[in-house]
Amino acid sequence: MRPILFIDRDGVVLEEPNSDYQIDSIEKTRFVKGAITNLHKIAAELGYYKVMVTNQDGLGTASYPKENFEPFQALMLDTLAKEGFVFDEIHIDSSFEKDNLPTRKPGTALVKHLMGNESFDIHHSFVIGDRWSDITLAKNLGCKAIYLKSGNHVLSAEQELALRDTIAFETSSWDEIYSFLKLGLRQVEHERNTKETKIKVSLNLDGTGKANIHTGLGFFDHMLEQIARHGAIDLNIHCDGDLHIDEHHTIEDIGLALGEAFAKGLTDKRGMERYGFALPMDEAEAKVLIDFGGRNWIVWDAKFSREKVGEMPTEMFFHFFKSFSDAAKCNLNISCQGENEHHKIEAIFKAFAKAIKMAVHRDPHSNQLPSTKGVL
Repeated sequence: MRPILFIDRDGVVLEEPNSDYQIDSIEKTRFVKGAITNLHKIAAELGYYKVMVTNQDGLGTASYPKENFEPFQALMLDTLAKEGFVFDEIHIDSSFEKDNLPTRKPGTALVKHLMGNESFDIHHSFVIGDRWSDITLAKNLGCKAIYLKSGNHVLSAEQELALRDTIAFETSSWDEIYSFLKLGLRQVEHERNTKETKIKVSLNLDGTGKANIHTGLGFFDHMLEQIARHGAIDLNIHCDGDLHIDEHHTIEDIGLALGEAFAKGLTDKRGMERYGFALPMDEAEAKVLIDFGGRNWIVWDAKFSREKVGEMPTEMFFHFFKSFSDAAKCNLNISCQGENEHHKIEAIFKAFAKAIKMAVHRDPHSNQLPSTKGVL
């Protein structure tokens, strides 16, 4: 069974003119940056069935004559074909939005013959589009959407909430779409439960920096949010811990749970950078070196003069990173200098995040392990 790429046209393959939204002249026929190169690679390397689905309001009427459309549609298709990309099917709806026809996206009538067809794998298919109608089409088809953010059609907060589970990946780059389709997302759902703590971790190593953290310790939440934001990972952590006793179990066990989630997410290290780095914050300078090489070790050179920052004991920062190193099976070398304790700790977490971002980055053109041993 082949998965399908349902690809929108205007704003996705061709730049959409803001003046009248009609590509009806040679001057308006401009490809979205990276579209040609990456569509070529998708066709050459990946096994998707390729379907164009586009709404062209009033095509064939006086407001949009076919002779104003067809030459530039043909130019686009010919250009792509010369680069090795040919659509298997092309479906164009020419109705207006007010007509509310089932053939118009997000309606599925134009591609209904592909749904339930045993030759195709709808569940692992994607709609690539830049509008609400494209993402809703994916929802109606029962597949996922790749949201190419062009800036012309920004989703409202209500639309984002309603379609959050449908959007598998969002980006403004065709390079990143190709990487996503080739490599996939490294997503992990992980739980760690003991008599002292109950922890749930949701991790996307290829995310955008979204965080939802609830540990019961406000300052610790703030620090964990830095990992997501500056590491460009999506991170949800919820912990019910025995804070009525003290903070130790909560902080240490979250380090273990997060490290275990990373270990799960990095089972395949092919094409990964593996290593990462350093960061200043005001008067504080933090250095974090990381190596996801499969061996745990930590070197810690950071001293704090205050017993607590917020409600978090400063002695527990070492325990958090030690726990992470043990569970993620990585080397960590952390050092920090400075005067302000808050700045020092925040600099460490931000440098840790940047080190993670660098180390987990993957090259879609490489299939090699970052090791001369041949194993990691």
